[in-house]
Amino acid sequence: MPVTDPIADLLVRIRNAQAQKHETVRMPASKLKASILEVLKAEGYISSYTVETEGATNSVQGTLVVTLKYHQGQPVITSLKRVSKPGRRVYSQAKEIPMVSNGLGTTIVSTSHGVVTDTKARELNVGGEVLCQVM
Repeated sequence: MPVTDPIADLLVRIRNAQAQKHETVRMPASKLKASILEVLKAEGYISSYTVETEGATNSVQGTLVVTLKYHQGQPVITSLKRVSKPGRRVYSQAKEIPMVSNGLGTTIVSTSHGVVTDTKARELNVGGEVLCQVM
C-alpha cells in the first residue's frame, strides 16, 4: 500500500514502537528517511539505524532498521511532531526557524546543505523546509 507522506510514516512507526517498548522498528528505506535518522542519531534520540538490502521485500530500496533508545525504561523521545505536510509545506528562513521548548528539543530542517538541526541551520545561515520537531 503506497504511503502519501513517508516522513510522517517514519515518525508514527517510531512513536508506536516506543509506546509498545520495542527495541527495533523496521520500515521501507529512502535517502530522506536515512538523513532524518542520521540527525536523530547524532542528537542522541536513537541508538542506531542500518539499511538492509538482503531479503527485503522491496529490493531496490531496502529496509531501515532503527534501534530505539530508552533511559530508565522510558523512551528518550517524548514527542515527535510533523510540521511540514504534503498539503501544506512550511518553509522558514534561518533566523525564523522555530525552537522547541527554548532549545530543549530539536527542529529538523531540510536545507540546501542537507538535512540538519535548527542550530546547525542557524550556524550555516540557511533556511529550508521545516520537516519535524523532536523532544
